[in-house]
Amino acid sequence: MSDPSDLPPGTAPADDTAANSMGTVPGATAAESSPDQSPQNPFAERIAALEAEIAQARDRWLRAEAETQNLRSRTQREVADARNYAIQKFAGDVVEAAQNLRRGIEALPAPRGDEDPLLVKLREGFEGVERSFLGMLERHGIQRQEAQGQPFDPALHQAMAEQPAPEGVAPGTVIQAWTPAWTLNGRLLKPAMVVVAAGGSASASAA
Repeated sequence: MSDPSDLPPGTAPADDTAANSMGTVPGATAAESSPDQSPQNPFAERIAALEAEIAQARDRWLRAEAETQNLRSRTQREVADARNYAIQKFAGDVVEAAQNLRRGIEALPAPRGDEDPLLVKLREGFEGVERSFLGMLERHGIQRQEAQGQPFDPALHQAMAEQPAPEGVAPGTVIQAWTPAWTLNGRLLKPAMVVVAAGGSASASAA
């Protein structure tokens, strides 16, 4: 560095700092010191927001699909029930007629070896009508469920009375059936009116 006293009069000494900074662009040093840093993605927040909206929309779609499936299943079940049980009231009247036919057959005299042939034909005719009638009912889903000798079932039987259990009969057994049970496509239409051997599960029902 030159001595300022050697300079010609009126000449200012050179500024070493300015000389050293010539050719340097302001801010270049800071930029060059971290060349690996990249500017923040201006679309990152928007992308994240769109992904969240897509997830919410998918969740809503899945819920709506599940509700639609449940509604479809429920509707199909209701339609099937309406089809299967639409004749329930009519079926109740029909089985009453079937029971009256059975009462008429049971009112005939017991078969004997010397009975009138006309009575034999009459009984056979009634029994044939009954078989045909019951077959027609079964084709429409109406079935007769015999109760005599069966264990008491509260889903099918209505206990009208209790009696001491006969010898060899387990308590809770149906020892007399006044009427059979009737079902329509597996659903109870009319319960059997029964007498039950005392000591079984029918005690509370008959009380």
